[in-house]
Amino acid sequence: MRAIRWLSAIVAVTFLLNAPARAAETVDLLLVLAADVSRSVDAPKFQLQREGYAAAISDPRVVDAIRSGPSGKIAICFVEWSGIGAQKVVIDWSIVKDAASARQFGDQLLEIPRSFADRTSISGGIEFAVAQLDRAPFESGRRTIDVSGDGTNNSGRDVTRARDETIAKGITINGLVILSDRPLSWNPEHTNPPGGLANYYRDNVIGGPSSFVMVAENFESFGKAILNKLIAEIAYMPTPRDTAVE
Repeated sequence: MRAIRWLSAIVAVTFLLNAPARAAETVDLLLVLAADVSRSVDAPKFQLQREGYAAAISDPRVVDAIRSGPSGKIAICFVEWSGIGAQKVVIDWSIVKDAASARQFGDQLLEIPRSFADRTSISGGIEFAVAQLDRAPFESGRRTIDVSGDGTNNSGRDVTRARDETIAKGITINGLVILSDRPLSWNPEHTNPPGGLANYYRDNVIGGPSSFVMVAENFESFGKAILNKLIAEIAYMPTPRDTAVE
């Protein structure tokens, strides 16, 4: 009996070692939503940002855009970033393919506490997002990082270098700029750089095929801006290089 058990075990191990690897599930888009939670984003602004993401993802128009693709599904990973080393996966890779899965993603997002309130390392956020794309359990010919933020890179390595390395891998980076009515008293050029924050993102942050910057005039209009941005990213819609949402 012992010999039979050993033989069975050997056969089972041999089968597992020689079994063909299971192909990863294919989706129409791998999308990392990378949200700025630096200290310039105060508690009311953070809440508006989170609620805007949750509402946009579960909006019927976004669900329709998802279902219009060849496989009718995308995979989303939601991360928050701030200063050097301050990046966190808030919701790991999840398939969104219908109203139920979109609503589940949005509801989960509303329940998770804020991750950080540090400086602003856009470069660190981009690098962290790339790492999530590299380990994604799904496959897609389209990989996009959606960076939202209200200030310039003031921590970590040069953001343009991080951008260039990312787009060299065939990854698109889009930007959602949130404008500030009043400059920060301790660092006015952080949220209101010369030429405007939208131009800063266009010149230093975004890149890749059909990349674009969308502008929310304030945090109150963030929800509408991210809704339009998600539809444009998911549904292959042509977009102007810069679009403002008031």
